[in-house]
Order: sequence, then structure tokens, then C-alpha cells
Amino acid sequence: MTPSSLWVVFSLSFVMALSGALMPGPLFTYTIARTLRASRAGWLVGVRVIAGHAALEGVLLIGLTLGVVVFLREPLAAKIIGVVGAGLLLYMGVGLIRETIRNRGIELSMESPQASGSFMSRLDPVAAGVLVSMSNPYWWIWWVTIGAAFLLRFGISLRTWPALLAFFVGHELGDLAWYTAVSTALSLGRRRIRRGLVSTLLGLCGAAIIGFGVYLGVSPFLRH
Repeated sequence: MTPSSLWVVFSLSFVMALSGALMPGPLFTYTIARTLRASRAGWLVGVRVIAGHAALEGVLLIGLTLGVVVFLREPLAAKIIGVVGAGLLLYMGVGLIRETIRNRGIELSMESPQASGSFMSRLDPVAAGVLVSMSNPYWWIWWVTIGAAFLLRFGISLRTWPALLAFFVGHELGDLAWYTAVSTALSLGRRRIRRGLVSTLLGLCGAAIIGFGVYLGVSPFLRH
């Protein structure tokens, strides 16, 4: 591909990822909750979450070029992913709400990983980027539909690795730009927010994660 074609692939991939990142979802909600709970360097939460997210997408992208998309398009695959993912999200959401009720969520931070608390409080943001992304069946659906169609449209494969690299870098930079902006804004403004309001926001994040879990777990069975 020519340099101009690579730039087109990069730009379109960036815009697609940014538009998708702007939509609220489990990963976005987790990033908000984890940033609010970080005692320092909260702006790095978004970077760390997307690092895990990008690692998973890199593996999936290679898998798509090798034909894994055929398996992922099976209705049974969507149902399995939905049930397992729903269980993880429900577990995380309930744990966050329990911590908030006990008034311990604010004290627990990224610098105290051994502190007692929920699975969500102990989970490293990089690992969360992987697990929360995997728990969302619509993330998989996006890749086996829109993502796969984009690869076919531009003839992207392992043989055309420069285009594959341009697509991957553009996509991840789109996610990184938004999540870093969100975690940075929350980290800078956190000290100005009353403690009670922070606890309320954490509780709402927990409820939202539970809501996502219920919806994502049930929806594959309603569609197929």
C-alpha cells in the first residue's frame, strides 16, 4: 500500500475507535470508578486500562486474519461469552457497591493492592482492560462485523502488515485519547468533589456495571 493509503487506514481506524469509545460501556464505567479510587496518578488509569484492552485486541486482530471470525460468528459463541461475561460484571458491580456501603472504597487505592476489598479493588487496571473487554459480547460482535468488514474492505491481512499495523495503531490511539482524557479530568477534579459525592458516584458505577452485566447476559438469548 502507498503511504497515502496507509494514512487513510490509520485515520479511519482512529475515528472509528474514538466514536466507539465515546459510547458508555462496562470498560468506561470501570475506568471512572477506578480513577475515583486512585489516591495518586489517577490519570494513568485510562492508559493502563487501554494497555490491557489493546493487548487483547492485538491478539484478536491476528486471530481474525487467521479465520477465527468463523467461530465467533456462531450464536452459541455469543451466548457463552454473554453468560460468562455477565457473571464477571455482576461480581465486580456487587463488590463495588458493597465496598461503597461499608465506606471503604475511598481508602482503598492502587497503591494498596493487598488491602482487603472486592475483586474490583484488587484487580490491576491492565488486567481489567483485558477481562472487562472480554466480558462484553458486543465488543466481540463489533470485531466480527464492523472490524472484519473494515479488514476486508482494505485488504488488510498478515501479508499486508503495514496496513495491519496502521489499522491497529490508529484504533488503539483512538481509545487511548478518550480514556486518558476521562481519567485525567477525573483525577484533577477529584479533590474538589465532596467525599459523599465520590461515594455516590462509585455506587452508581457499581449499579451501572450490574446493569450492563444483566443486559449483556440476556441479550444474546433474545437475539438468537
